[in-house]
Amino acid sequence: MTTDDDEPRIEGPDGLTVSEPLSRAIGERYLTYALSTIMHRALPDARDGLKPVHRRILWAMRRLRLTPTGGFLKSAKISGDTMGDFHPHGDQAIYDAMARLAQDFNMRYPLVDGQGNFGNIDGDNPAASRYTEARVTHAAEALMEGIDETAVDFRPNYDGRLEEPVVLPAAFPNLLANGSSGIAVGMATNIPPHNLDELIDGCQALLADPSLTDEALVALIPGPDFPTGGVIVEPRDSILEAYRTGRGAFRLRAKWEVEDLGRGTWQIVVTEIPFQVQKSKLIEKLAELIQIKKVPLLADVRDESAEDIRLVLEPRARTVDAEVLMGSLFRNSDLEVRFSLNMNVLIDGKVPKVCSLKEVLRAFLDHRRDVLQRRSQHRIEKIDVRLEVLEGLLIAFLNLDRVIDIIRYDTDPKAALMAEDWSKSHIRATSEKDYRPPAPGRGMLTENQAEAILNMRLRSLRRLEEMELNAERDALKAERADLADLLASETRQWQRIGQELDEVRRLYGKQTALGARRTQFADAAEIEEIPYEAMIDREPITVICSKMGWIRAMKGHVDLAAEQKFKDGDGPRFAFHAETTDKILLVAENGRFYTLLGANLPGGRGMGEPVRLMVDLPNDTGITDLLIYRPGQKYLIASTAGDGFVVSSEELLAQTRAGKAVLTVRDGVKTAVCVAVAGDSVAVVGDNRKMLVFALSELPEMARGKGVRLQKYKDGGLSDATTFARAEGLSWKDPAGRTRTETDLAEWTGARAGAGKMAPRGFPRDNRFT
Repeated sequence: MTTDDDEPRIEGPDGLTVSEPLSRAIGERYLTYALSTIMHRALPDARDGLKPVHRRILWAMRRLRLTPTGGFLKSAKISGDTMGDFHPHGDQAIYDAMARLAQDFNMRYPLVDGQGNFGNIDGDNPAASRYTEARVTHAAEALMEGIDETAVDFRPNYDGRLEEPVVLPAAFPNLLANGSSGIAVGMATNIPPHNLDELIDGCQALLADPSLTDEALVALIPGPDFPTGGVIVEPRDSILEAYRTGRGAFRLRAKWEVEDLGRGTWQIVVTEIPFQVQKSKLIEKLAELIQIKKVPLLADVRDESAEDIRLVLEPRARTVDAEVLMGSLFRNSDLEVRFSLNMNVLIDGKVPKVCSLKEVLRAFLDHRRDVLQRRSQHRIEKIDVRLEVLEGLLIAFLNLDRVIDIIRYDTDPKAALMAEDWSKSHIRATSEKDYRPPAPGRGMLTENQAEAILNMRLRSLRRLEEMELNAERDALKAERADLADLLASETRQWQRIGQELDEVRRLYGKQTALGARRTQFADAAEIEEIPYEAMIDREPITVICSKMGWIRAMKGHVDLAAEQKFKDGDGPRFAFHAETTDKILLVAENGRFYTLLGANLPGGRGMGEPVRLMVDLPNDTGITDLLIYRPGQKYLIASTAGDGFVVSSEELLAQTRAGKAVLTVRDGVKTAVCVAVAGDSVAVVGDNRKMLVFALSELPEMARGKGVRLQKYKDGGLSDATTFARAEGLSWKDPAGRTRTETDLAEWTGARAGAGKMAPRGFPRDNRFT
């Protein structure tokens, strides 16, 4: 057995065995894993907004020559090439990542154009990769524009055979345009999509004034723009704080409208649902709310969606307020969600950092400047190579006869061309005005120039070709001078970046179908939460519960003494009058209280339903009592061990099926009694028929616990307890059914926790006061 201090023997790279402490070995390896997850899997790069898997998918599709206007290719081929060449992970994971790039309900500006079943907003998965086809979109091409012009660095792929881009040039701020989400080791990211036109406005404002305030920036970028639309109801101050700190949340609601059906009837139609909410699960939740009657104002829900979203919500009655109904649904379903913002991204692909909106845009703009400089330098190098060739060709035109002579008679024309001093042996042109000496300092041809002369076709020897070469040389020199001036001027570079962003705006601005804002803003009309019972029609019911715990509610107040039907082996236990708006408190023997709603009780036509299907009451736990909840009422609760206390009715309400623990009981002890407090005295009687009377003030009022001793027993326990007004006396029913009242209670009066005296003659044999 090894410990943290043991030094395991590890095979080194040269076959040598090295030793190191186990704690250090594990720590170093876990740190390596954590860094790999953070940098190469879960967090996006602030520059192009992509994770490695997405970047590799797009690069593999470019290598497969997939264009927006070209043909589609099987998704299996794309995911296979990506896995084999760049991303050595599961092909299903790669395909799922690619499918998400094609889903217009997940991506604000899709990067993959999919053909076939790529999933839907109901939550259905895409078809297998062998059935679907894909190609890149124009937006993806914009992300890779200039990648062949050394705009970004490349690195070897996982096995060193090929190279892959470290980051894409990214012509637009894709991180914010399409958003991102991921979970790394010890950190996570969640960025919503935004409107590209607004992002460009923000970038242009930053270019004009780098010290732009967060308030001014958020005025241009007011909030996310989700592909599924919806309505953002988050306060402006909260949105500003979220963008300033990089952390926050946005309240997003479904978009709905009231549709008039005529004759006073109407229905609600939901046309847009919140981002990343599956429509099928949303409908299931709404149906569940109807079934459990948690939103009684809602009668039915239908899905009439086709290509667009259309959910129909039918109110319970035409008198229902639509705002109140939707307010209840917003609180109880995913028709309203909170989308969290956590802009944790990789800066320069190396350092994870939670950035503000301004920092993310700044990182993008700095990347675009680096791309512009690299592309300009690459173009200058290409121009220099071409100018070199043009100068050689022009020398050949000015000395054409000598060039022809060398090519015709020399055994090694290339070496001869390079050895010739063209500054001395040039041939004068046919007319003086056409004469041009060779470029100063260029008497010898370079290898590239000599190669170009040898590759020149005879057709190119015509006079017009020489004029074209001169024109091309002049144009390239002008272009080179402009590029050199661009590289020397930071102001011109930012101006060029602004022009490039305007070009992107032309393709994806708000005037286009894809670029128009989809998510709207509104102030949340805070509707006062209406108590559940206030939304229920108030009707009288009779609650009946059997000995075996089958409960039902009969309409109206029926005669409690009337005979009712029960299952074989079962019989009556509780029966009382109530109303549909009442809350029923179920007192269990284990000291827990459960809450039932009168309107949710099963109808009284059958035998009812087991109460254990409505609450999580253990099978081996019996029911002590059923009570109607009355606000402000106090109860005396006691166990069979003789311990108890006074508790307020508000402390007995349970919010969940699991109930609420109130009376603490040990093994073998049960809840014996729970009676409403009325009067100033308490009377308790034990199994030994001894009765004790003491002042109610001796009992503490508690929210939960074991309580205090009510009566002392040598054997047995508490049988019953009640409260009464001392001046009115203590009443009970004798064996003949007559009510007997005892006013002289001096013989049984004592201090709490006393043993008491034998009950008066005529006290019921079951030791119960009622």
